[in-house]
Amino acid sequence: MADASALRFLAFYLPQYHPIAENDAWWGPGFTEWRNVVQGRPLFRGHYQPHEPRDLGYYDLRLPEVRAAQAELAAKHGIDAFCYYHYWFSGKRLLDLPFREVLRTQEPDFGFCLCWANENWTRLWSGKATDVLAEQAYSPEDDVRHIRWLAEAFADPRYVRIGDRPLLLVYRPLSLPDPVRTAQTWRAESERLGLAPPYLCGVESVPSDGRTPADLGLDAAVQFAPAFSKMAPSRRSVNPRSPFRRNRVLDYEVLARRMLDDADAPYLRFPCVTPGFDNSVRRRDGGATILTGSTPDKYERWLAEAVARFEPPSPEENLCFVNAWNEWAEGNHLEPDQRWGTAYLSAHARVTQR
Repeated sequence: MADASALRFLAFYLPQYHPIAENDAWWGPGFTEWRNVVQGRPLFRGHYQPHEPRDLGYYDLRLPEVRAAQAELAAKHGIDAFCYYHYWFSGKRLLDLPFREVLRTQEPDFGFCLCWANENWTRLWSGKATDVLAEQAYSPEDDVRHIRWLAEAFADPRYVRIGDRPLLLVYRPLSLPDPVRTAQTWRAESERLGLAPPYLCGVESVPSDGRTPADLGLDAAVQFAPAFSKMAPSRRSVNPRSPFRRNRVLDYEVLARRMLDDADAPYLRFPCVTPGFDNSVRRRDGGATILTGSTPDKYERWLAEAVARFEPPSPEENLCFVNAWNEWAEGNHLEPDQRWGTAYLSAHARVTQR
């Protein structure tokens, strides 16, 4: 059983909140995630939409004051580091300005690591999953190029480490054509550069094919909340126009219990919890996943039990993840909103004893 005060709590961090040329071309001038957020509408009685930010407002991540305020708020409530989504497409980086500025300016003084979000970008949000906007193209040469760029980030003293090894997450390790080769390349090139090899974790964002992290050349796994494989809806309808037929709707506590009951694994898997989930603002024509009934008290109980069940195999392998710090268009954010204020953050702080 883990002592919460001995754990490190990392929150996934979305860097979408600033305009880039690619999104201007694909979605219209000035597009950021906020454009989806403000269009939220309740689909049924008791459906919490829209999610409106409170303390930090509809911010722009180009502003250093915003990044500093986020870090201060997180540190005050028991978050030790942000896990930034890292969008790498064969050397091209998208939405990288916030993290690039964090490295360049050395501010804020707050821990961080990276999660390579190795998915194709498509028009899935508008129901066109086969319309590829940015495609992942893997190669041995790109593995080398990638780790050389990552080495710059790894060198930062704020970077999260397991021992002396920088932590790197891969969002979809099963999408790599040869994950073992990629892992070996990254470790060998790190050694050639005189660096400690990265501590590699695969995020369990899709159902496993039966292979363990070791089978993939990885050191460990990270649970992902919500586990979509456990999102069988708790309500159904025969009405083709009903949101309970067109979307997956599940009670928050049911999902938490299903994930807690599946906590054990025959390999090291770091736990993950979420304050909620609702991507209906991205899926306005149906196909949304919606958790209902989340409250700060329920989040606190889930986090507390997940921590109690986790047994770190070593003092350094002591990570617990939260999805997410600021996924506003997916309804999973610790950042304060108009409805709950800082209640979720306060619940988190009570569990972490900070």
